[in-house]
Amino acid sequence: MSAKFEISFEKTAEPTGGYAILLKASEAETAAGAKVVDPASVIARASNVAGFSAKLATALDIVAPEGSPTERIFVIGLGKPGSLTTHDWLKVGGASASKIKNASSVTIFLDAPDVEVGAQQAADFALGMLLRAYSFDTYKTKKADEETAGKNRGEPTKVVIVTAAASEAAEIFKISLAVAGGVNLARDLVNEPPNVLGPVEFAAKAKELEALGVEVEILTEQEMRKLGMGALLGVAQGSVRPPRLAVMQWKGGKSGEQPVAFIGKGVVFDTGGISIKPAAGMEDMKGDMGGAAAVTGLMHVLAARKAPANVVGIIGLVENMPDGNAQRPGDIVTSMSGQTIEVINTDAEGRLVLCDALWYCNDRFKPKFMINLATLTGAILVALGNVHAGLFSNDDELSEQLTAAGLVTREKLWRMPMGKEYDKMIDSKFADMKNTGGRHAGSITAAHFLKRFVQDTPWAHLDIAGTAMGSPLDEINQSWGSGFGVRLLDELVRAHYES
Repeated sequence: MSAKFEISFEKTAEPTGGYAILLKASEAETAAGAKVVDPASVIARASNVAGFSAKLATALDIVAPEGSPTERIFVIGLGKPGSLTTHDWLKVGGASASKIKNASSVTIFLDAPDVEVGAQQAADFALGMLLRAYSFDTYKTKKADEETAGKNRGEPTKVVIVTAAASEAAEIFKISLAVAGGVNLARDLVNEPPNVLGPVEFAAKAKELEALGVEVEILTEQEMRKLGMGALLGVAQGSVRPPRLAVMQWKGGKSGEQPVAFIGKGVVFDTGGISIKPAAGMEDMKGDMGGAAAVTGLMHVLAARKAPANVVGIIGLVENMPDGNAQRPGDIVTSMSGQTIEVINTDAEGRLVLCDALWYCNDRFKPKFMINLATLTGAILVALGNVHAGLFSNDDELSEQLTAAGLVTREKLWRMPMGKEYDKMIDSKFADMKNTGGRHAGSITAAHFLKRFVQDTPWAHLDIAGTAMGSPLDEINQSWGSGFGVRLLDELVRAHYES
């Protein structure tokens, strides 16, 4: 759930009560809207006393002086005006949202002196507000009453953003709403407890995208068995909760145009199976479906903003449990491709789910490219921490496009090496391959496993184990489930693959 903002854009506004937010560049003498809300000119004095230098996304909090039409004034820093990026505007919007979550009304003066503020910047600012406002408190029975006591008691905060580009900004803001909706959907899915969100329930969430015009098919275990998805089904066989494969299609491009495809790992809870994980921290494994959450959120964005592109999203949904029917180390399963896999470690399960989903996608849709997302390996955390997701690819152009999209959205990627020497590490004595090459180069050998199921199709694998959950909190995300990948892939599609 998110704090509710009712955002509108106006060219001028005369606030009566509520809060005011003014933007100020570090080298500017005054802030936007100062003449309207600061008749006593206290901002300059307060800035000197507080040592406020208007660094990016910093804030100065002032009780409104006598004669002001507002109750409280916040001045938000913009830093150096000539260097503001798209992400900077998101951060400033997020910093603003953090100050007003219990206000009844807020007037935001956006057109700061010495700063170029157009419709896109205004929409980016508003998107930052929506992303920061997200919180997941569905299962807290007291927090809402405590936080809103004496405030607006859950009513939406009315936010008026004042800018000369109001009309154009309002139009672009429709896209911002779509993006925020997709990111926050992905966050919700990752944050949901595993007893609530199983494979069947997750598939039902995907099915809800039909309301936006997405075509959704749900394959059951019977249909997957007929297709020969022995790898995916092997992971699911230890759980009483049946697996599902959700196939989502957004047909916004030209009829018959080759689609692009995104595939997500959806292990709704991962105990490790027979190769059981340590108890400490296992509760975090409810987030092992972060890749599927990102793909579902992406499909929401594309449909909600009516993207002129043909896009396929496929998510493999299973639960990995260690009951008497669970897969064993030493088992050999046959994938949909016909290739056989020796299961060395049942905790290397995500790649078994993805390999059948990748093969199915490639065989049925013959896409321009396939990108899969997965919270796949702890090894990527050792390599990159929570700062970058790992990028593995068989195609330089696709890799470069993804890296560029990551720089724009700040959902950053780092390309990792691949090579024949690593591929040999997953050769098996008893089958075509084994599902893990051991501890060394664990993220790389996992990528090579997936590569064996994509044939010649351009492909990229994003290992988001360090970024989809438990990533560092910042101005636009205060949630354990970050929604990582939604904005990244929306930017990729928008920049390169729309008609």
